[in-house]
Amino acid sequence: MKQFFLKFFTWWSGQTFGTQLWTKRYGELVGQDEQGNLYYRTRGGAIDPTLGFERRWVIYNGYAEASRIPPSWHGWIHHVVDAPPTEANYQPREWEKPHQPNLTGTANAYRPSGSTLASGKRPKATGDYQPWTPG
Repeated sequence: MKQFFLKFFTWWSGQTFGTQLWTKRYGELVGQDEQGNLYYRTRGGAIDPTLGFERRWVIYNGYAEASRIPPSWHGWIHHVVDAPPTEANYQPREWEKPHQPNLTGTANAYRPSGSTLASGKRPKATGDYQPWTPG
């Protein structure tokens, strides 16, 4: 019963009940990325009369965070390219780093030197600062 209410009222931990119904009725699975996110479009690539183009969406595997979409799928989901990576045989460039979701707010977030969160205490001042005094 708890799972039913979670699926019915929450959106941040997967698809809602309404999204599940919409996907079953109008959706066509296009592919899956390495994180397990599922990518859909309107069945047969039909043009949505309200939007003027085909509708595309993602069902996240776990927490719904937009930065979890890897670069290979980002272009397709945002209508930059027409063919999804599964059809276009997408190969990452040699300079591309492996995809990481947004780590802000987590223990793995970037903390530059001098940040109070980097080591727990602020480093000593180096003496290169000259305070301004009026007049």
